[in-house]
Amino acid sequence: MINKRRAAELRPFSGLTPAVVLDAAAAFGLEPDGRLFALNSYENRVYQLGAGERQLVLKFYRPARWSDAQILEEHQFTAELAAAELLVAAPLVIAGQSLLRYRDFRFTVFPWMRGRAPELDAPEALQRLGWEARAQVLASELLPEALRERYSSVSGALLERVTAAFTAAAPVHDIRIHGDCHLGNLLWEERGPQFVDLDDCAMGPRVQDLWMMLSGSADEQQRQWQELLEGYQQFADFDFREVLLIEPLRALRMLHHAGWVVSRWEDPAFPRAFPWAAEPRYWEGYLNDLLEQHAAIDEPPLLQG
Repeated sequence: MINKRRAAELRPFSGLTPAVVLDAAAAFGLEPDGRLFALNSYENRVYQLGAGERQLVLKFYRPARWSDAQILEEHQFTAELAAAELLVAAPLVIAGQSLLRYRDFRFTVFPWMRGRAPELDAPEALQRLGWEARAQVLASELLPEALRERYSSVSGALLERVTAAFTAAAPVHDIRIHGDCHLGNLLWEERGPQFVDLDDCAMGPRVQDLWMMLSGSADEQQRQWQELLEGYQQFADFDFREVLLIEPLRALRMLHHAGWVVSRWEDPAFPRAFPWAAEPRYWEGYLNDLLEQHAAIDEPPLLQG
């Protein structure tokens, strides 16, 4: 039998009912008016809260994922970006604190930021995470037994190729990055792009915060890349050796995503959101994708300076 502590680890938000969310808001003087909407989030739990004439966002952190110090470091980074006049979702400071506690939950309050998804077509540690994700998949019962040996071989060879690519591109200067800078974490409003959800901010190569902005055919990506660089280089230099890391970084993201899904499978939100992860045909297609990605790493970089 699963003991209560283990059950809480597997279902960390089972006690986070709408009433608890509203009580947490009231405990810190936010004056909730009863309007509460769950927003799209799997790793944490995020809610839009009505508080009279204003709208707020409450982000409840997954227990045991990050320490208080790590969360506060994220908040400090966000505050520095805001002070530099970058449009980011910065946490509100309430009673002198940005990281709040209510019962067994830690949460942060953000202003509600209006915006839409951007239309960009308009005028170290990384390798270690890859190996950890591979181990999580190999330990999961979701991976069909008939595919286990093949996955072990393909993923291991891919990670060795990723490691070689990072070695070839060295030295690469790591900076503080958003870490998960895809279009879903950008909101577009009159002043420009607003960056949200710095929950995965880290030290890493700057290209990690650029390559996920690109999509479409090779020609379309090259055009988008030139436009992105034109804006980026108004504020900072770019080391063009880092384009050699785009496909290795994509490979690590592919490995990490599968590892993330299987590691969170006992959280009821994950089987609902990713039901295909329990189907053998998904893993068969996933293995083919990993093989294609191995070939992509060996090809000349798509993007040019």
